[in-house]
Amino acid sequence: MAVLNMRKIVICAIKENRKNILELLQRKGCLEIEEKLLHSGKKKNPEDQELLSKMNTATQISIFDKNAALSEHALEILQEYCPEKTSMLSSLEGRREIDSESYYAVAGRQQELMNQVSEMISLKKQIDEKNADIVKLQEEIQTLEPWISMDVAMNEAGTKQTTHMIGCISGSYDNATLWKKMGEMDSPEDLYIQVVHQDKYQTYISCIFLKETAGKAELFLRKLGFTRPPVVAHHLPKVSMENRRKRIEAVEKEISALKEQISQNAGLRNEIRLLGDYYRTRSAKYKVLGELLQSKYTFFITGYMPEKEVEPLKTYIEENYTAFFESEAAEASDEVPVVIQNNRFTGAVEGVVKSFALPTKKEIDPTAFTAVFYYFLFGIMLSDAAYGLLMFLGCFILLKKFPRMSETMAQTFRMFMYCGISTLIWGILFGGYFGNAVSVISSTFFGREIAIPPLWFEPVTSPMRMLIYCMIFGIIHLFTGLGIKGYLLLRDKDVTGFIFDVLMWYFFLIGLILMLIPTSIFSAFVGGQVHFPDWLNLLAKILTIAGMLGILLMAGRRAKNPAKRLLLGAYSLYDTTSWLSDLLSYSRLLALGLATGVIAQVINTMAAMGGRSVGGVILFIVVFVFGHTFNMAINLLGAYVHTNRLQFVEFFGKFYEGGGREFKPFQTDTKYSDFNRVKEKAS
Repeated sequence: MAVLNMRKIVICAIKENRKNILELLQRKGCLEIEEKLLHSGKKKNPEDQELLSKMNTATQISIFDKNAALSEHALEILQEYCPEKTSMLSSLEGRREIDSESYYAVAGRQQELMNQVSEMISLKKQIDEKNADIVKLQEEIQTLEPWISMDVAMNEAGTKQTTHMIGCISGSYDNATLWKKMGEMDSPEDLYIQVVHQDKYQTYISCIFLKETAGKAELFLRKLGFTRPPVVAHHLPKVSMENRRKRIEAVEKEISALKEQISQNAGLRNEIRLLGDYYRTRSAKYKVLGELLQSKYTFFITGYMPEKEVEPLKTYIEENYTAFFESEAAEASDEVPVVIQNNRFTGAVEGVVKSFALPTKKEIDPTAFTAVFYYFLFGIMLSDAAYGLLMFLGCFILLKKFPRMSETMAQTFRMFMYCGISTLIWGILFGGYFGNAVSVISSTFFGREIAIPPLWFEPVTSPMRMLIYCMIFGIIHLFTGLGIKGYLLLRDKDVTGFIFDVLMWYFFLIGLILMLIPTSIFSAFVGGQVHFPDWLNLLAKILTIAGMLGILLMAGRRAKNPAKRLLLGAYSLYDTTSWLSDLLSYSRLLALGLATGVIAQVINTMAAMGGRSVGGVILFIVVFVFGHTFNMAINLLGAYVHTNRLQFVEFFGKFYEGGGREFKPFQTDTKYSDFNRVKEKAS
């Protein structure tokens, strides 16, 4: 539950150690490099600017990025033609841990592996070209098919005195109707047309006419919408189609041979993955290298680092390299990156906090408070012991089975695991075990109803009681947020702000609550009259009036004009409506909890409709499994969404704004492999 203190770092070392120091920093991933810090708070000296310069690493970065992309493309090719067998949960396995020998072995074979990558890409290109040839041949076969009945070659030109042409005309005709139409259109006497094939939209024809009347014949054919075929075979159409089919078979064999060549590289899959990660790492290093200020013999590294990491790194660098390492506290004007640190229980909801915003350097890390209320409220909303047990076991097993999954994914599973424990506890308190499944199963199939009573009470039968407790939980949640605001004000020694922006609100709100409880409105709500002693009623009025006057007179204390101060105070009192709406938001705890229980009971009732018969048992199992799977999924999603909303809007709205910049260290951002165990190797 802490925002780590950050230090500004300056490292000056000789160039011969540059490679090793950069690789050390990249593996440790504890320094965010920022070149502009070298001149932070100091006037730039023109002579320094002449002495210091930056390397142009754009070419190397381009080469590394290109090679990484080619490696990824080769992996896609391997996956296409020789798929790797993976389980449904393989995405949870995380990155593969490698040792230094494997890393440097791949680095030493990079050119050989890139040749294999280039060869696979070339083979893939040949396959694509040959597939395009097959498509073209298939289209040609389809084009030739209407002409299959012709007994002459399609490119037959005619005789010495006649011309032969083939093509298509618009419309569907047989010989009789076409000749009739030709008569109506006064066709040339020496023009002979034979229908070869017809379909719904056009007619395929063969035409013969005298060469001396070619002009008249072609003019008449244009009137019929005559067009020549896109493919004209040099043989009989039937023969041309068969030749093309044989060509397709030959090309398919060639493609099979190329695929086999690609498949022979399947054993290189892991090395190619490591090769791609190697180039990504090199690219990241050269991007940083291009930002470093350097002289002829030295170079500078500047940036931010968590304070706890400074001394170990400083000691190691100064003992192993010729280098100067300096650290200093960040200035108030510095935009310092934020790192939050929590234990496994509270850190599981770090993703929830980060999805809202990281704290600024003036705020505290709200993760611990968020975690406690998150698990508490989530469990109330889902509130079924069986669902909670399934959630806990599922997440626990996945965390144990896949210990190397990404930390972000692990945090998510841990969060739902703890939410499952909370749901299990609330389910036992409310008596929900797949709804009323125990009662329904025992009465339907065993003829005797057995029920597990709730340890506390059943919300479905006592909704108003549940609503009261939801309001109480909401008040605790909101007052905790206001209390954190008070702590921050006291920490910053703003006693006035604490008294009038926090304490007066406590007085006012607590007084209002105490005044409301003995009223008839509250009595009708809870179904019974509550009586306070006179001294407590008087105390409630005093707290309310004192809080109201304090807010009215001092909420706008920064305004010098008395009238404006009162108006600002009155406007602050209007926030009472905001508190009321925030409090009413906690009724969603009741709504979600009832939804889970009621839907579960409906599912159980539907499942038991078949009775004790064999068919009834089968129906029960099917409806029970699918129904409760759906109910758990939909209400788990609802609990997640609405718990987040209660944190972001109601809780954070009282004390937390966020806006911190995330810490982005220079590190080995790899896709497949974990380089963190790779030891430094002398250059």
